[in-house]
This record gives sequence, structure tokens and C-alpha cells, in this order.
Amino acid sequence: MTDEELAKKVGDAAERIKKQVAETIVGQEAVIEEILISLFVEGHSLIVGVPGLAKTLLVSTLAQSLALKFNRVQFTPDLMPSDITGTDVIQEDKATRERMFKFLSGPIFANVILADEINRTPPKTQAALLQAMQERKVTVGGQTYDLPRPFFVLATQNPIEQEGTYPLPEAQLDRFLLQINISYPNEEEERAIVRKTTSAFTPVLKPVLHAEEIQEIQSLVRRVPVADSVVNFAVRLARSTRPAEPGIPEAIKKWVTWGAGPRASQALILGAKARALLRGYTTPSVDDVRFLAYPVFRHRLILTFHADAERITSDQVIADLLRNVND
Repeated sequence: MTDEELAKKVGDAAERIKKQVAETIVGQEAVIEEILISLFVEGHSLIVGVPGLAKTLLVSTLAQSLALKFNRVQFTPDLMPSDITGTDVIQEDKATRERMFKFLSGPIFANVILADEINRTPPKTQAALLQAMQERKVTVGGQTYDLPRPFFVLATQNPIEQEGTYPLPEAQLDRFLLQINISYPNEEEERAIVRKTTSAFTPVLKPVLHAEEIQEIQSLVRRVPVADSVVNFAVRLARSTRPAEPGIPEAIKKWVTWGAGPRASQALILGAKARALLRGYTTPSVDDVRFLAYPVFRHRLILTFHADAERITSDQVIADLLRNVND
């Protein structure tokens, strides 16, 4: 199968996945697209939204549509690293009476992990998850275990209540490919949600892609060619978020303390490649980079005190950035 045929297959599969998810989830098309982009570039995503917006249901529905093993971990202040990774236990051989350690794997040994309210657990436990995200491995008792592939973490945060939380440091936030914001549904969508969830309807989900096919797509993303003009725009956009750079927009100097690092440039291009494939194209465009600017930058920009005081959001800064940086 040629790359063109595989790209068409990816686009067709994406449409089937979206239709499957739509059987359970109303709206949120952009959110679903961003999650698929993150999956197809083998990245992880941070989902930010108030309670009750079906974040858990969305992730579990997507996992079923992809025939992937799904585990949810509810992060709490008393959660220990071993509660996520697993631990060694002593077992006795009934025949020889010999005792030995046996590793009992934790919930992280799955393809899709929902880390619910990740900022509610202490840094030590957060670090155990983030190490697995970075290395795709877990070390317990001096023994290293490979995690199943594909391996995909979706972490959620509640933007309202911040008491008793442990916010992720900027260096750890940078490990998330995208920050996906989920907002309230519009009135028409909310009516559809109420009708669907208060009826006896139970959707039957059928797997669209299997693990091997997803890994094939992840490999294809890396092979997608990108025009120099698209790469140049992505790099220029990322560098324009840094206040010390010459010739940057005035809004950046005023509202941003620290901008995005090189991982942001990489995320823009990888995400643009995946988005092009999702839409059935074999190469990304500047429009794909522009679409990815919001989820790539919003958790990587550290705003100034004045921005916080005037309630300037990262999305407002990014919108101004896109207006002022030419293709």
C-alpha cells in the first residue's frame, strides 16, 4: 500500500471513528480531532474542563472505537507511585516452598490511560506517571518493564477548584504535546445531550482501528513530507512567543514572561502532519500549523503578573500572535 493510499485510509478511518464517538458524545468535534492528532503522533494530552462535560466518557468511548485497553486512575492526595506502576509481592511456590518476588502490574499497563485530576496528587506520584510517559517504561525493584504500545496518556484538570492541588511544574507540562480545552456545549447540543442521556438508547461501538494499525499510522506520520515554508512558519511562530527575541509582537513583550521552547516547534509540525492525514492529505499546510497553535502553546506560555491581573488568557495572546506573524 502506497503512502497516498494509506493517507486515504487514515482519513476514512478518522471519519468512522468520529461517527462512532458521535453515537455517545454530542458535539466536541475539535476536541475529538485534537485527541486523535495526539494519538497519531504518539503524544500525550492534558484535558482542561469543568466537571460534567463527559471527559471520561469521551476517552473511554474513543478507546473502544480503537480496540485499545483503557484504564482510568483517579488521582487523590494519598495515591502512591506503586498504585499506578504496580509493585513486587512475595509469593511462595507450593511445590518447593521457595519464596520469590513477583511483579503485579498496575493500571498504567494499558494503551489508553485517563489520569483523572492529575493535579490532585503529590509531585512524587505525578513524577511516576510522567516518567512512564517520557520513557514508555516502568522500573520497579530494579527491574524495568516495557509498557504496551501504543501508549497514550490523557490527563484531566479542573480549572475551577485549585485548593488542595499540586500544579504541574512547567518542565512537566512541556511533556504534554497538547492542552485540549473542553467548553460548555451550546444550547442545541445541550438539548441533544439531554434527549440522548435520558432515553433507553445504548450505542453499540465497533472497533475501527487496532493497535497494530495505529502504530502503522504513527510510523507514517513521521514519513510525511513538509514544505520548508511550513517548517519556517512553525519555527517563527514558536520563537515569536519568547519575549527576548528581536522583532516580536508588542503583546508578547507585555503579557508573556517565558515563551515556548523547541518542543513546541516539534509539536506544531508533528501535529500538522497528523491533521493532514486525518483529512486525507499527504502533506500539511500553514493552516494546519495555525490550528495547532492554540493546543500547543496554551500550556507552554507563562504569562506576566499584569496579564493575570487583567485576566488576559493564553488563548488571547495566541490569537494576537497569529494575527501578527506572517505565513
